[in-house]
Amino acid sequence: MKQLRLIEQQGVVSKEDKLMELMDTYGDMVKKIAYTYVKDMNLAEDIAQDVFVNCYNHLELFKENSSHKTWLYRIAVNRCKDVLKSNAYKRFLPFNKISARSYEKTPEVKVIEDSTNKGVTNALMSLPPKYREVLFLFYYEELKIKEISDIINLNESTIKTRLRRGKLLLKKELERRRIEL
Repeated sequence: MKQLRLIEQQGVVSKEDKLMELMDTYGDMVKKIAYTYVKDMNLAEDIAQDVFVNCYNHLELFKENSSHKTWLYRIAVNRCKDVLKSNAYKRFLPFNKISARSYEKTPEVKVIEDSTNKGVTNALMSLPPKYREVLFLFYYEELKIKEISDIINLNESTIKTRLRRGKLLLKKELERRRIEL
């Protein structure tokens, strides 16, 4: 990324080069955040693709008020919320549950599940989205509260509250499943 900024300062980098660098740097993270929302890797990949198409179309509008990471996460979160609200997703959901039984896990899904204790990941994925997204961004992506606030577009105090409540819910869920950390 430092190399890209040096080239940017010289005015040589093309829009395509910048997009490729952003995709290489943040592509997996965008896919992971999408997966935490929709719980389907194929749909998460589609969302990630939409995010980068949107990024490419609006790259010149990026104002450096935040990092590219924060900007891309915000686009991803908004796109996920749009998908979850859509009628197409609601109609697709029952078929998704049926096909999930025969679903061969992709390497990305395996990485997400193996990144921490599988039981913890499953418990996290069972939480309501408003807590799941904050816990995921804070613990898995190691973002600061300010960055999460910028991404989700909520006050920092709201983020702190959701972190606290999310941790309590996660603890109860883990106790319910009898999983020790």
